[in-house]
Amino acid sequence: MSSAIPSSTAAPDTRARFSDYLKMARLDHMTKHVFILPGLVLAWVLRDPSLEGVWLNILLGFGSAVLIASANYIINEWLDREFDAFHPDKSKRPAVNMEMSALPVYGGYAFCSLAGIALGWLVGPVFFVTTLLFWLSGVIYNVRPIRSKDKAYLDVLSESLNNPIRLMLGWGMIEHGSVAPASLLLAYWMGGAFLMGAKRLSEYREIAAGPGVGVLHRYRRSFQHYTEERLTISVFVYALLALLLIGFFLVKYRIEYLIACPLIIAMFAHYLGLSMRSGSVAQKPEKLFREKRLMVISGATVVALVVLSFVNIPALQGFTEPHYITVTENRR
Repeated sequence: MSSAIPSSTAAPDTRARFSDYLKMARLDHMTKHVFILPGLVLAWVLRDPSLEGVWLNILLGFGSAVLIASANYIINEWLDREFDAFHPDKSKRPAVNMEMSALPVYGGYAFCSLAGIALGWLVGPVFFVTTLLFWLSGVIYNVRPIRSKDKAYLDVLSESLNNPIRLMLGWGMIEHGSVAPASLLLAYWMGGAFLMGAKRLSEYREIAAGPGVGVLHRYRRSFQHYTEERLTISVFVYALLALLLIGFFLVKYRIEYLIACPLIIAMFAHYLGLSMRSGSVAQKPEKLFREKRLMVISGATVVALVVLSFVNIPALQGFTEPHYITVTENRR
């Protein structure tokens, strides 16, 4: 069985080579696994786990994450090839332009899935369960009958679920007996929803201004329910929820992170600004490292959070307690 979805820029009789099948794994998207690192640091700071064999676990853990992410990318590109043909950039993907056989596609998907889950088993129980959730999220997002990517708002929420999953992958690499705080996981989820919502907003503005809204509707069913106004409001809501949940986490676990909040807000604001630009890098999160100003803000935020993870500031504890300004009424 083979399939070729011809586009305006490709010859429909072009047969795929091994390199084309390999591209479907999107190994260049490994930069997204940077979201694993906070899980490692926070598990170390909050739980003080044993670090025996930690480097092997981290190596196996990252290998597992890369393999399962590649499995999700493979099934995504294969099942989306008919719809990606209408997207200005995604129409250049191998599954759209090449004549591909289903056997090596599903073979690659099965290999990456099983190998990733097997490595996850070697790391530990918390990590293993998280790898299963990581794999399952790809099925829910891409495969019918659920295929959450076709449902407005659920597409953003289900895709961004990979953010707290990645945080838990980092946590599970060194902490095998607990789960990260719910406030932190939810904040990470809403932060991811902000990023994915901004990506949708950027896509909507770009394609609606070019090929037209009709092309958007053919590319992704969820866009049939979106407008620029609705997407902008949803991004604003996700950002507010993320910051609210970060506040819960700060008060309960590490009030020192409060000092880094202005940098986090600046990062959100700059990213939203990026999504408003023509040809925005927000549509390709794996290439965000090319945006120098965002990298400077992100780097400063990371440095601040790392430093504040190990520096105690007792004076900030006062922010967790109620205080009132009392006024004494003078009577004659």
